[in-house]
Amino acid sequence: MTTLRWLNQLERRFGKFSIPNLMSIIVFGMAIVFAVDLFIDPSYEFNLSSILYFDRNAILAGQVWRLLTFVFIPPSNSPIFILFALYFYWMIGTGLERQWGSFRFNIFYLLGILFNIISGCITGYATNDYLNMTLFFAFAMLFPNFQVLLFYFIPVKIKWLAIIDAVLLCVSLIFNTWSGRLAILCSILNFLVFFGPEMFYRFKMFLRRHTTAKRQKQNLQQNQNWKNHWWNDKDNNPFH
Repeated sequence: MTTLRWLNQLERRFGKFSIPNLMSIIVFGMAIVFAVDLFIDPSYEFNLSSILYFDRNAILAGQVWRLLTFVFIPPSNSPIFILFALYFYWMIGTGLERQWGSFRFNIFYLLGILFNIISGCITGYATNDYLNMTLFFAFAMLFPNFQVLLFYFIPVKIKWLAIIDAVLLCVSLIFNTWSGRLAILCSILNFLVFFGPEMFYRFKMFLRRHTTAKRQKQNLQQNQNWKNHWWNDKDNNPFH
């Protein structure tokens, strides 16, 4: 609820400055970068991605645009996979924007960018891969039963894919380098800002239900033991 009040206050003051269709802009930018890189001769040492990705040394040398342009780096150099990936990013991003409104979606994504910039400034490494994964996690939290076609023909609820990705992310967190670990941790902070209180509340309710059920089971067992003891006590049982 605290996060909700905070967002409400921000939206009342700054909602008019939100960027509508932000995910469409991000996806379109990725598509442009991919198309330009695709048609540049591979023998050239230059491509568009090379001047956009996060590079701390280049930023300190004056290429400050890299603080933001790394979000436009495409997720793949495969023409087939890129179509699926960009469509998927667009679908979950616009779905979140319709659910939250432009301002809250802007805050979610821009917080993710900010945390990645902080991580990159510390370690020199930042990527949009984990940032876009938080979009997927957020979508799965809001629409857990939404079905996607795995391998284009197997219907799977998105919550199960999110759980698998979360496990893989934890494995990556264990075996990654320190810069990679920090990038992962910083990338999911925006998700925790939005969903951490709700997840904590759900976990607390789960523990409370579990404790209550365990206590009820113990009480039933104690009552049953008392009844068995009473029935078997020949001295106090009038039916014997």
